[in-house]
Amino acid sequence: MSQTHTRVSLAYQDLSELPMEFMLKYGDWLDELDLTYNRISDLRFLTHFPLLNTLIIDHNSIQSHAKFPRMHELRTLWLNHNGISNLGVFINSIAKSCPKLKYLSMMNNDAAPSYFNGGTYQQYVDYRQYVISQIPSLEILDDKCINKEERKEAEKIYQRAILQSTRRAKRHGAGSVESPPTMENLDTSIVEFFRPRRRALSMPGLMLKF
Repeated sequence: MSQTHTRVSLAYQDLSELPMEFMLKYGDWLDELDLTYNRISDLRFLTHFPLLNTLIIDHNSIQSHAKFPRMHELRTLWLNHNGISNLGVFINSIAKSCPKLKYLSMMNNDAAPSYFNGGTYQQYVDYRQYVISQIPSLEILDDKCINKEERKEAEKIYQRAILQSTRRAKRHGAGSVESPPTMENLDTSIVEFFRPRRRALSMPGLMLKF
């Protein structure tokens, strides 16, 4: 493959990690990578792809505590059908590591409740509001664009929740230094929406050609 190509598919290769020779050969210039249907759980290999703007890693073994390296160029991230169950932990990592992310898809993860995996409509709405409030650059979440009204509502709801959590922490620990509130220490009623749900329907990932 010549270095004028920027898309590579390693889908359906039963990989648990990327071969070092592949990363050394393509890492410095590759900008689109499809890893659908593999067994990848460790994302540290992404440090070898500084120009990557599209990562499709559907149907793998990504868990809630998977750590992303700093990815300044990443715009599109597909993580459908993985093992992500803790929304707060996972989104916090993405928000810090991917400052230019525009398109995120997490369908059929336990942390992303929807009709497809047994979630209620209200759980789906709250999931979207939380993610939108934490990643300001996001334009599309799953299969739906984010409009101005939805973004405004998400920011209003989670700003209010964080303020309430901060006040509660101050009342119970006067004089102590509190960490900034996250999804993990918001009201129980809010966190309840993001508890693991059963999985259901299968949805195929995008296949890229090279």
